[in-house]
Amino acid sequence: MSAYQDLQTHLRTNPRTWLVTGAAGFIGSHLCERLLDLDQRVIALDNFATGHRSNLEEVGLDRLEFIEGDIRRPEDCARACREVDYVLHQAALGSVPRSIADPLQSHEANVTGFLNMLIAARDAGVRRFVYASSSSVYGDHPGLPKVEQETGRPLSPYATTKAANELYARNFQDLYDLEVCGLRYFNVFGPRQDPEGAYAAVIPRWIGRIRAGETCRINGDGETSRDFCFIDNTVQANLLAATAQGENVTGEAYNVACEARTTLNELYSMIRGEIARISPDLVTHDAEHGPERPGDVRHSLADVSKARERLGYEPEIDVATGLARTVEWFLK
Repeated sequence: MSAYQDLQTHLRTNPRTWLVTGAAGFIGSHLCERLLDLDQRVIALDNFATGHRSNLEEVGLDRLEFIEGDIRRPEDCARACREVDYVLHQAALGSVPRSIADPLQSHEANVTGFLNMLIAARDAGVRRFVYASSSSVYGDHPGLPKVEQETGRPLSPYATTKAANELYARNFQDLYDLEVCGLRYFNVFGPRQDPEGAYAAVIPRWIGRIRAGETCRINGDGETSRDFCFIDNTVQANLLAATAQGENVTGEAYNVACEARTTLNELYSMIRGEIARISPDLVTHDAEHGPERPGDVRHSLADVSKARERLGYEPEIDVATGLARTVEWFLK
């Protein structure tokens, strides 16, 4: 039995109180759903800046305690953290292009809001604070695969905010004894990921465009590669990071990925093939190539051995299986 299976069995008989920030978002709503399925008490915080009420309705809004609030307001953070055992902090403004267009807004949500949450968690006596970092902190470091102790220069304001999060989190563990764990997400995808808007992630955006009979654009030559990680793996990492015991577990950042590299050309082909398998009449256009996107790194691949050894993390869903589930959900 895996560490994750053991944990789920334990939680069902030993319920705890969890706060999920950014709960109406893609990752946050999946965390809420899994925790509720494990009979946990879930407090959900969101201001609907990028999240959607429909995500929580799909999860079961009546099954959780929802607070409509903003992490940029200290009073909202303090209210949400009362009597909480574990915080899973997902609230942020994502997207490299968004941060380049409006760095101040990204800073206010991702740094000021993050610091507000750390203070609230510290003051409330939270057991552990798990937060979403990002693979973008590796910046211009050329090494592959990415290992946690070797980072480079951040290439965007978004990446800089996530690097700042890791520094602040470690400060709070060292100075205030608040246990912290950072999770460096590598291109998370899955059902409920938003396909709309200028800053939509590539997988839901391409599914949406193919479904609408429109042409997909691949940035650059399409040989840029990423370590795409299905949402179920990300949920697993969060729950393990919140509860894992042992030396050197907290005060650290961990890669969360699948240890598999997929180019944009390969990704497009896989998505197109899955849609054609279910609804062949929807596949009517070939992709076109456009310019490279500013602030993007060329290749990204994670080494997850640190998370495997210290947290018990083991990615269970590979890219192909995850894409099949994702496409099926969107086409419904």
